[in-house]
Amino acid sequence: MNSSDKVEGQLKSDLQAAVAGNPKVIDYADLIVEYLHQLGVEYVFGVPGGAIEPLYNALARSARRGGPKAVVARHECGAAFMADGYYRETGKLGVVCSTTGPGATNLITGVASASVDKSPMLVITAQTALPKFGKKPLQDSSETAIDTVGILSNCTKFNSLISHPAQLESKLISALMESTQSPSGPVHISIPSDVLRSPFPHDNPNVHVNYLMKKSSLVDRLAVDQLVEEVIAADNIVLFIGHGCGRAYQQIQKLAESINAPFVTGPMGKSWVDERHPLYRGVYGYAGHQSARDLFKNPEIELVLAIGTSITEMGLGNLAKDVLNKLIHIDETVESFSRSPMAKLHVCGHLDAIFNRLLNTVNTQSWQRTWQGIEFECNVNAVGGYIELLEPEKCHSNASPIKPQKLMAYLSRKLPVNSRVFIDTGNIWAWATHYLSHSSNQGLYRVSMEFGSMAWAIGAVIGSAFGSPKEPHVCMSGDGAWLMSSHEIGVAVQHKLPILFIVLNDCAYGMIRFGQQLSDAESIGWQLNEVDFAALARAQGANGIIIEKSEELHKVDFDAIFKADKPTLIDVRIDPNEVPPMMSRVKSLAEDAEQANGYR
Repeated sequence: MNSSDKVEGQLKSDLQAAVAGNPKVIDYADLIVEYLHQLGVEYVFGVPGGAIEPLYNALARSARRGGPKAVVARHECGAAFMADGYYRETGKLGVVCSTTGPGATNLITGVASASVDKSPMLVITAQTALPKFGKKPLQDSSETAIDTVGILSNCTKFNSLISHPAQLESKLISALMESTQSPSGPVHISIPSDVLRSPFPHDNPNVHVNYLMKKSSLVDRLAVDQLVEEVIAADNIVLFIGHGCGRAYQQIQKLAESINAPFVTGPMGKSWVDERHPLYRGVYGYAGHQSARDLFKNPEIELVLAIGTSITEMGLGNLAKDVLNKLIHIDETVESFSRSPMAKLHVCGHLDAIFNRLLNTVNTQSWQRTWQGIEFECNVNAVGGYIELLEPEKCHSNASPIKPQKLMAYLSRKLPVNSRVFIDTGNIWAWATHYLSHSSNQGLYRVSMEFGSMAWAIGAVIGSAFGSPKEPHVCMSGDGAWLMSSHEIGVAVQHKLPILFIVLNDCAYGMIRFGQQLSDAESIGWQLNEVDFAALARAQGANGIIIEKSEELHKVDFDAIFKADKPTLIDVRIDPNEVPPMMSRVKSLAEDAEQANGYR
């Protein structure tokens, strides 16, 4: 018997003993928590309320015996972001819960973000008691009122109302299984409060969900064979690494080194590369690098391997047609291929299996030939890598207010290599994508650029810190995003999490401001009032620091920050007139405007 079987057996035994000893103590809410316990889930994020109270009662009982425990967020959307961050750090299912009515609707943005990013998440919402359905009780969310099941249907993979206690276990298992099957994502069950309170009547609960949640290993062997032939036959290959490469990032880098292939990423693919590797040519797409764009202009390219990515406007969507015709698209889900019909080959399957096969073959072939590869100059840049930066001199500027380029370059050098770095939505996307260099290729650079939810990073970094509280955690946010969710720092204070929050303060919705400026639109709606975010943090019990000059930045003691018993917020007053490198996004908006004019 292996260790997982022992754990499962013990949990089953404990539950049976509890049921046999006092049936009224164990209810269906306890059953849910026991399933989460079996999966290794340590935390359930949410905000309590009357209808969800039975689940919180179960979590209180669970916490006393070392099982899953509740983390109370300040807003349900922040709780969903925390569940997402917890999954990204631990690989375990993120779980979020809310009460009925506005509690459930507050979750929507966080759940939608997880849906687009394919983050497995169990969403549990409460309903008023079944006898009250349709009778206009407080916060009625049934199908005859504000139908929260219907509202969440378009951003969940599994979505169901539990209308009888006997349905709960089977629907819970179905939801859990669906959350991790490709493409993974959030699942939702809505449970009336009287169902949660119902006694669990059996002495032999079905607690065997671990096996059912394992991903089936499916690989298109014929396509992999063809991929191997294409790679062996080509001399000049370029790799494009997307955000879905977590299963095979080590094998992908080894392949690049074996065949001397330069590699680039999308903005989210930075998570899975060493940005200081000599073969790395930077980001292609939003806020990308000229070195990456120049690479794809090289006429000697024979193959482009696009790995773990969709073809979007943020990444490969802007490639020239003749380059796209050299594309081999490799991904774990068939749906990703819907936007690459022009590719010469599609390869579907688990990336680790595909690249292990490819790497083994290439290593054998390498004894028989010398891989040529595309030649390019390798000069160390201002952030420690070899990519070509815009205005690199500003990375060394000592001007006041601080240049965002300087801030990113300084953090690239000073943050520990094992820092979990979360990048929020806004101009910080562009500054971090272009100038922040991270040498870990283990998924520690984290960004959510598909749905683009502002304040995502604030909640997500807290969830991640719960998963690995001893590792350094950093959240970089703009002042606009921080104003939307600054209250969540209180969760980090309450649980003594030494997270470093860095707010780029320019009194503006900067992405709006410069998007308007660069596209010759009306300048409207971007101004914000001046806020002392350090004082706001201190008011909630965190450390707060204002940085206005370079010499103040140089005095920051990062070691002390990450060893503290509370979070620290650094309010960095950046130069408000520095234009972020976001032209590809502006170009996309301009094309939308031109198309709209064409409809008139």
